[in-house]
Amino acid sequence: MPMAAVASSGGAAFTLAYSVLAVCFVFPPDEFRSAGLTVQSLLGGWLGGEDAAFVQHHLRRGTATLLAHALLPLGYYTGMCFAAPEKQLCNFYRAPQGWQVFFLLAVLAPIAAGLLAYYWSQNDWNNHPLVRMISFYSLPQSGWRAVASSINTEFRRIDKFATGDPGARVIVTDSWIMKVTTYSLRVAQQQDIDLTVVDSRQHELLPDSNMPAQFLTIRVASVNPHVKPFDIRLNSAEYGELREKLHAPIHNAANVVIHQSLSDLFLETFTLMVEMNQAYVLPSNQQDGGSLLFSPEGDIH
Repeated sequence: MPMAAVASSGGAAFTLAYSVLAVCFVFPPDEFRSAGLTVQSLLGGWLGGEDAAFVQHHLRRGTATLLAHALLPLGYYTGMCFAAPEKQLCNFYRAPQGWQVFFLLAVLAPIAAGLLAYYWSQNDWNNHPLVRMISFYSLPQSGWRAVASSINTEFRRIDKFATGDPGARVIVTDSWIMKVTTYSLRVAQQQDIDLTVVDSRQHELLPDSNMPAQFLTIRVASVNPHVKPFDIRLNSAEYGELREKLHAPIHNAANVVIHQSLSDLFLETFTLMVEMNQAYVLPSNQQDGGSLLFSPEGDIH
């Protein structure tokens, strides 16, 4: 095999492997979490635990995750310097023009993320979007840390409602409803929110349970104009538990039929399948020569 083909195949193999690892690092599956290959696990000593300081933990976690993900393009370029030496990527001036542009962008990404992280951390994190958001709930004589302390205290209680994957968790305490995402933490106070079911998705089989499920999307809108609305997503089987923890009613603007048990979901699926069947006419020599017409609803004509 020619050397150029060998080098080319080496670069392609590295690109494929790095792409898979990068996607798993950004959206870690259970195997990566179990192996500790997540930002939260690798930097656990610096981030601190959720139970100790929930808000402060996610301030640092979101910032560290942004920095780590911003380094991925530069890591790819560095790896390609060794996987495809014929491209001469180690020498910027000899590298192809397209790779030169990629290198500049790969360097600018962590620099921009680093400057943004530095800006957020100044003045006791007062510039961070999360701190700005929860500051609107603080009293004039107290700072954002008083609100954070209230959230931290309620998060430590065992009666909170929590569901979802680590990258899209929904947490409801006595006073707060929160959504944890890859880079941020969204917070709204229960007494100020309006909840609306805006969408419903049916899944025939879940990969982890091999059972059908219905997922609801609920819009959380605050009367506080400084708090932007956000959506939470949960299994309809958890809808009843969520309502028990909420103080505000949930409006069903989309007129969604919510199935709070597996039997409810089974009955709807069964009914839909029956309605798809064609009516069957019995032969004339049966039932005393008459004919019976079975409708999908079970009526006999």
